[in-house]
Amino acid sequence: MTPFIAEVIGTMLLILLGNGVVANVVLKDTKGNNSGWIVITTAWALAVFVGVTVAGPISGAHLNPAVTLGLAIAGKFSWDLVPTYISAQMIGAMLGAFLVWLFNKDHFAITEDEGAKLACFSTGPAIRKPLSNLISETIGTFVLVFVIFHFADPSINLNNDPTAKIGLGTVGALPVTLLVWAIGLSLGGTTGYAINPARDLGPRIMHSILPVKGSSDWSYAWIPIIGPILGAAIAAILHGILS
Repeated sequence: MTPFIAEVIGTMLLILLGNGVVANVVLKDTKGNNSGWIVITTAWALAVFVGVTVAGPISGAHLNPAVTLGLAIAGKFSWDLVPTYISAQMIGAMLGAFLVWLFNKDHFAITEDEGAKLACFSTGPAIRKPLSNLISETIGTFVLVFVIFHFADPSINLNNDPTAKIGLGTVGALPVTLLVWAIGLSLGGTTGYAINPARDLGPRIMHSILPVKGSSDWSYAWIPIIGPILGAAIAAILHGILS
C-alpha cells in the first residue's frame, strides 16, 4: 500500500458509501427510498469513517483536494506531493461513482427523475443562485479544513516537517466523522455540501460517461470546485495568522 493507492481506495470507499446512500434514498423502489436527509448525512459521515480508517495510516487520508491544498498552503504538506494526491482522489472518486451505478443499475433503469439520478453522482443547489451557492461551499469547506488543522497530532512538529503524513487520519477517524456529520446537518441544506472538488467532479464525469439519462449540469460544476478551494485557502491563511 502506497500513499497513492491509499488515497485511491479511501476516496473510492468514501464515494461508494456516500453516493450509495443517496442512491438508496432517491432511486425508485430501493429499500431506503424516501428515508430522508438524516439518513444521508449520517451515512456520508460514516463513509468518511470508512475511508479514513483505510487510508489514514498510509496517506493521512486527505480524500479531498481541498484538504490537500489547504495543508500545502499552510506549509504542513509538501507541494511536491499535491499532484499525486489529487490525481489519486480523482481516480478514486470516479471508481466509487462507477460502483454506485453498477450496484444500483436496475434502480437507475426504472427511475424517471433525471435530477434524482444526477444527485447519486454530484451535488446541486436547493436554490440556484451562484454567488450564494459559492458562499455555502466556501463556508462549509472552511469549517472542515480549519477544524482539521486542530485535529493534527501534537506529537508531530508540523512546522519543521512539511512531508509529514497529516490530514484526516492523524487522530483517528471518529473526530472527522463527527465533523462531517455536523457540517452536513447544519450547512448541507443549501448545496448538498460537496466540500470536496473530487467528490463532485469525479462522479459528475462518470455521470456524463455512463448510460444514465439526463444532463450532468456542467454549468454548476465550477461551484463545488472553486468554493472548496477558496474555503480551504481561507482556513489555511487564518490558521497561519492565529498559530
